[in-house]
Amino acid sequence: MARYIGPKTKIARKFGEPIYGADRYFEKKNYPPGQHGLAKKRKKTSEYGIQLKEKQKVKYTYGVLERQFRNTYAKAQKMKGRTGENLIILLESRLDNIVYRMGIAPTRAAARQLVSHCHIIVDGDVCNIPSTILRPGQVIGVRERSKSLEVIQNAVADTCRYSWIEWNRGELSGKFLNLPERTEIPETINEQLIVELYSK
Repeated sequence: MARYIGPKTKIARKFGEPIYGADRYFEKKNYPPGQHGLAKKRKKTSEYGIQLKEKQKVKYTYGVLERQFRNTYAKAQKMKGRTGENLIILLESRLDNIVYRMGIAPTRAAARQLVSHCHIIVDGDVCNIPSTILRPGQVIGVRERSKSLEVIQNAVADTCRYSWIEWNRGELSGKFLNLPERTEIPETINEQLIVELYSK
């Protein structure tokens, strides 16, 4: 199962924002990585470079690699509505992302690991595929024997901040109510740049 396992702060510095969540090292060095840091004169980025950077930012944010991202984009193209918005909504509907949004895991990487290690159930059945696209109405929860895990107990929240998720703290389960609107998704992404990149 392919995934990025390199230094996360370096990636956050590359994009100029903490895409992996709160990071005290990023706060100390909030400038691009490299030997010369801020002192280095950087060339003006081309239009293609800006579009490519936005695509890479989304890939790192949601933890998907190129082939999976391209397949998700192709699926978004076939859906009704704007392709860019559909792409972000599909990425938000992934099982690992919903587990993260519910507060069962502190990061998307941790959520992916919980799913892969069979700690998460969907509609009562164990699901160990992080990239599963959920449908509205499906119930996601923690497996009974996994509820006492320290990583889950430390991360779990009393309430859920997102309107498209219904959360039950007592049962450690939640319901995926509906597909989120693009305006409800807090990620700072310009999806139109990705559409323009793939349109070339």
